[in-house]
Amino acid sequence: MMGFDLIFGPSVERGPRTQRIYLTFDDGPNERATPAILATLAAERVPAAFFMVGDHVRRFPDLAKEVRWRGHMIGNHTYNHTKLHFFGPQRIRTQLKKTHDVIETATGVAPRAFRAPHGYRSPFLNSRILEMSYTVFGWTFGVFDTARPGAEVIRRRVHKRLKPGAIVLLHDGDGYDPKGDRMQTAEALPGIIEDARHAGYEFAPLSELLSNHS
Repeated sequence: MMGFDLIFGPSVERGPRTQRIYLTFDDGPNERATPAILATLAAERVPAAFFMVGDHVRRFPDLAKEVRWRGHMIGNHTYNHTKLHFFGPQRIRTQLKKTHDVIETATGVAPRAFRAPHGYRSPFLNSRILEMSYTVFGWTFGVFDTARPGAEVIRRRVHKRLKPGAIVLLHDGDGYDPKGDRMQTAEALPGIIEDARHAGYEFAPLSELLSNHS
């Protein structure tokens, strides 16, 4: 991993090996799935992080504002869900800055975290990350919920792969389609929370892993 860090910069892909785990949702906000997920998180008193696509925030600023109002962390996930590995410095800067600005305008809070779509990073990305004082997050595991295999399958996949300190990758939106269907993930969430707690885990806010945590 050190070689990748030298080329692409550091990325947080797991928390401390304790019974704390971290829920993250990518590619929103989404008109249907995001409110359903927020309702479950509120009912269960579970924190989460949402890595948002800038163009979706532009379409649904009130949803982004609600995510922030409910106390969840919002991260930058590029403006168009763009794979960055072939991009030069100026296009990367534009993708990050436009998203940063639209999130700050919608929520009143500047994001401090970034996650690359599909995990594809560029050697030119790190200088932008440093410039914007971001922490880059990856994930410990995903469960391919975007393929919509069924809510119970998503639930079982998460349960099977849970481990101490895990950063769990789920999706409340479709990176390319603002109206994409992610309701299976929303429907799986109550069971995911129940299973994790039964196994002795507690849910922690991803913000505690920010490099300049405050």
